[in-house]
Amino acid sequence: MTENEYISIAALNQYSYCPHRCWRIHCAGEFIDNQYTIEGTSLHERVHTVGEGQREEIWQIRAIWLKSDQYQLIGKSDLIEAENGEFYPVEYKRGRKGEWDNDELQVCAQALCLEEMTGRTITNGYIYYAHSHQRQLVEINQELRQSTIATIEAVQKLLFTGAMPKAIKTNRCQGCSLYSRCLPQASDKVERYQEAN
Repeated sequence: MTENEYISIAALNQYSYCPHRCWRIHCAGEFIDNQYTIEGTSLHERVHTVGEGQREEIWQIRAIWLKSDQYQLIGKSDLIEAENGEFYPVEYKRGRKGEWDNDELQVCAQALCLEEMTGRTITNGYIYYAHSHQRQLVEINQELRQSTIATIEAVQKLLFTGAMPKAIKTNRCQGCSLYSRCLPQASDKVERYQEAN
């Protein structure tokens, strides 16, 4: 990555989920599908039918590109809605409500792009969970903004330096399609062995 390259909004989600996973995908070019990634891809293929329309008083546009020069971000939105002059992003996810906070970061990053593109302040966004068919409100507050900006900076540094973060075993490893590549438990054992000798 050069200093002038834009980073994918999705990379923020991956970094927040696991920095090592983000490195494997965006630096090492590795990706393996599993049940969860296939379900997510299938959901986004249905959602990403380019178009716009009206649902009652709400204007909707699907699958448009968002970009921020200030934060050097780029990515495709699932859905942008506008109501009474207010814009808000809607991110579609296959999982269940409130599973991970990395989805909120992705919505906030989309809001940052929308703010720059429209000149309007974005105060809310939503995550639509396909399993429950429910939306979760995401408040684009100062705390979430600061967390998102810090994640943007961390991803930029990761992509610029290419330094591999350590693989750390967490509950999130169970659903990760790249678990067989990083094997965090094995990495810990090797590290402890090396320290002992």
